[in-house]
Amino acid sequence: MPRKKKKVKNKIPNLTNTILKILKKDPKKTYNYKQIAAKLGVNDPSSRNQIIKKLRQLQVKDKIKEVERGKFKIVALDNSYFTGKVDMGSRGNAYVICEELDDDIFIPQNNVNQALHGDEVEVYVYRRRRNNKLEGEIINIIERSKTEFVGVLQMQKNFGFVVCDSPKMHVDIFIPKNQTLDAEDGDKVLVEIKDWPEKADSPFGKIIQVLGKPGEHNTEIHSILAEYGLPHEFPEAVERYANTLDTSITPEEISKRRDMRTTPTFTIDPKDAKDFDDALSFQILENGNYEIGIHIADVSHYLKEGTVLDDEAYERATSVYLVDRVVPMLPEILSNGACSLRPHEEKYTFSAVFEMNDKTQIINQWFGRTVTYSDARFAYEEAQAIIESNGSLNGTDTSSINTTIPANVSLTGKEYQADKHIAFAVLKLDELAKKMRNQRMRDGAISFDKVEVKFQLDEEANPTGVYFKTSKDANKLIEEFMLLANRKVSEFIGKQNKTFVYRIHDEPDSEKLGNLQNVIAKFGYKLDFRTPKTITASLNKLLHDVQGKGEQNMVDTLAIRSMSKAEYSTDNIGHYGLAFPYYSHFTSPIRRYPDVMVHRLLQHYIDQGKSVDAETYEEKSNHCSHMENLAAKAERDSIKYMQIKFMQDHKDEEFVGVISGVTEWGIYVEIVSNKCEGMVRIREIKDDYYTFDEKQYALVGETTKNLYQLGDEVIVKVKNADLIKRHLDFNLIGKVEE
Repeated sequence: MPRKKKKVKNKIPNLTNTILKILKKDPKKTYNYKQIAAKLGVNDPSSRNQIIKKLRQLQVKDKIKEVERGKFKIVALDNSYFTGKVDMGSRGNAYVICEELDDDIFIPQNNVNQALHGDEVEVYVYRRRRNNKLEGEIINIIERSKTEFVGVLQMQKNFGFVVCDSPKMHVDIFIPKNQTLDAEDGDKVLVEIKDWPEKADSPFGKIIQVLGKPGEHNTEIHSILAEYGLPHEFPEAVERYANTLDTSITPEEISKRRDMRTTPTFTIDPKDAKDFDDALSFQILENGNYEIGIHIADVSHYLKEGTVLDDEAYERATSVYLVDRVVPMLPEILSNGACSLRPHEEKYTFSAVFEMNDKTQIINQWFGRTVTYSDARFAYEEAQAIIESNGSLNGTDTSSINTTIPANVSLTGKEYQADKHIAFAVLKLDELAKKMRNQRMRDGAISFDKVEVKFQLDEEANPTGVYFKTSKDANKLIEEFMLLANRKVSEFIGKQNKTFVYRIHDEPDSEKLGNLQNVIAKFGYKLDFRTPKTITASLNKLLHDVQGKGEQNMVDTLAIRSMSKAEYSTDNIGHYGLAFPYYSHFTSPIRRYPDVMVHRLLQHYIDQGKSVDAETYEEKSNHCSHMENLAAKAERDSIKYMQIKFMQDHKDEEFVGVISGVTEWGIYVEIVSNKCEGMVRIREIKDDYYTFDEKQYALVGETTKNLYQLGDEVIVKVKNADLIKRHLDFNLIGKVEE
């Protein structure tokens, strides 16, 4: 009679994978059986024997190796360990994006191992047997992307969970009862992760701010800011410090500057602008050339390094422009007061002054601190009215033009138009700007004039209408002279080979351009890939040809996505999109910290200072790029929120839209009249069973062979407008008949 196998007492489950996971987590470290037992929390003889036996089995299989007697480490295959960033999927699976690899690494849900979206991680990589694709297991979290999240509190009797707003956050956060900050069930809150015990399914957190009730306007706007770690008010110490600053214009300080108060100077800004950080001056020189000054608020005069004000400005790095408010980088006493170049006020400025001829050639240039006086303030609409009513200056006798602005000039557009000297300045600057723009285009610049969605809001910030902001000649006039100052300042320093903060833009990725070509081919457009110049020329032609067409916004968006992201760096690689070998940000220090750094460095080098430490400024540049990216995401989220709020009042209406995206779960449709984008889920299309055809960018009906393809015009109706999740669902009525 055969003997029965002796059962192992308290058999440790899944021991092979558990041991390998421990060793993989720190592949350079060695472990003995006692250390592994301690990690597993076991101390009985049966468990120790199981571990010793399993270690020997794994050694025989070459999964681990014995480095010293009784000490083991993982056998690392060549190039099996990589670092990268986590991109979470909505179902708990993830990808790790690694610069060293061409393909992203797929991470099954059971191998994510407490990593969260955006985390920098170490991943063990292998190839799946069935399709040879990269798969991996996250073995170490190097750095958390963030620890604070926005969500809704769901209270139980003695604890709660925060269900996070972000679809990228795949776990709820456990909240002990004494860490709720007296938040109530259903409140929207900001929660901080404090711990994630090894065997816990959810991280443990504490509520650090109660944002309000979901769906309320201020709650949702503050939630958007909180989600990206952006503040909505200044600390008291910063406000206090700002209010103690001496903002007077003193004779002593004027004596240190170039006095340009008698040079005709004016601003052109949006009609609802509260801060004016740039002004133009214009006068005709005796030799017939023009002296054009680009005058920028001298923020660095007030913002001194090492102060709480400067620390706060650096941390913010940028102003944030949401649909109903601006979250400024600087307190109001500076942004709307001392640093705002308001009409009929003297201000400290930092200026780039150029002597230019009619061919836009720069004869002389000067950079430095100035004091200026803004004689007049234009809204863009007023400057545009002058340009449109006066036309070209060709043939104008400039000898009779009075270029001194009288003190009694009114601020109304009609009176500006009546004053020849103002009209001449605007028209001449417009003429020069158009020449500079044409030259940029010839040099290979790309003309992105993407339509901006704006909302008409009532007193409670409810959207009553949607309109599109487009760039006209007056906007482009200002843009060209700001580009000129930015380019020439960076060129001035760059040619000295000294450390500087550049605004750089790399060449586009060829694969992304190829994807763009695949999409636009559906509409009959084509890119020319023969040379860099033919690429930019065909991109410009594409952007011009789609203007005013249903597919414009989609093509503009896809074209922008095919580009690299502009960023700040001390390593100058030029600016591809503008076709400038040197470029920096000099012209908006009220709202961008890099411009403040540029002002400081420019003055330092004008004063013959030595080149500063590149590593320090590269770190600052990276921080500013990161904060700019967060601000852009918050701005996009606020627009999406307002679009959904707007659509809540239009649920019974039918809209014409363009299919702007096609996926395996449905189609995205952008409404032509207001640019609101929503989804039609594939299961909601009832006339057939549809599947996703990746090659055609289309959903295809199995029986009818009916296509819903990228760029098709369709009619939709609002099914659901969820303010809290910021998601819009449409019902598909049908195609627009041609």
